[in-house]
Amino acid sequence: MTLTRVLTALVLMPAVIAIVLFTPTWAVAIATALITVLALREYFALGDAIGHRPYRLWTVFCSLLLIVQQWIATSPNDSWFAPGGWFAGDIGHSHVNLVLALILPDFPLMLFVLGLTTLTLFTRRPLVESLPSAGISASALLLVAFPLSYAIRLQGFKPLLLVAPRPDGPRLLLFALTITWAADTVAYFAGRAFGKHPLAPHISPKKTWEGSLAGMLGSLLVAYAFHFWLTIPIAHLLAMAVLGNIAGQMGDLLESACKRSAGVKDSGGLLPGHGGVLDRIDALILCIPVIWYYLVLVNPHL
Repeated sequence: MTLTRVLTALVLMPAVIAIVLFTPTWAVAIATALITVLALREYFALGDAIGHRPYRLWTVFCSLLLIVQQWIATSPNDSWFAPGGWFAGDIGHSHVNLVLALILPDFPLMLFVLGLTTLTLFTRRPLVESLPSAGISASALLLVAFPLSYAIRLQGFKPLLLVAPRPDGPRLLLFALTITWAADTVAYFAGRAFGKHPLAPHISPKKTWEGSLAGMLGSLLVAYAFHFWLTIPIAHLLAMAVLGNIAGQMGDLLESACKRSAGVKDSGGLLPGHGGVLDRIDALILCIPVIWYYLVLVNPHL
């Protein structure tokens, strides 16, 4: 199992790194969309296991719309709304731009709510399924698709005051990925070697405090290594590593709780040695948006 796990990682990691560092944001958006659809498929299967049938097509559609919205938000200089942009008209373009700028950030979520309401009221499903179907659909969008879409925002991140010769967005996304990979790897082997005290026995009996702390150390070592490559001061990198690691561990435990609720060991079997896609990205789902919000709210000098 360990050899299979390592071999799978050795195949996937170079491909992911190449996409993050050497492709434009639209390519990252497409990759994120593919991963999101696969993760949602596995999440829906967890719902099916406990008799909660989601509105699959509508949830996937709105999830993809979220990804498009996140991509639009990374466009340089708001060119989508500038005169001549895709959403600007020849007549009254200022009014159109204002309206679109106001509605686009919340539009996918509001559309999802309206569609979910329509499906709940007019579906032929038994009324007893209304709440479970709405619940599993909404949780899929909010717990999987929405936070994962911030991979696009982070890869396309540009500071408010750009003083560096080029944006650090791709490197920042790789930073979030690497602190998570390091934490997961170190925690896995450290926990197996000397883990004795369960971290959350009612959720994941095999996770230990020893593994958790070792994983935190792994993230901090990655942050130290990245300070030679990023223009962000090391104190901020260490802070992001700590917060990202904690968020990642919470995401991991959240997915474990969902699997335990559904009575399954893995969310799927697509990735040998790792389980499903959701098993592989559970920590990233919360780590990536936490890193992005740190950059936006704390606004460290880049």
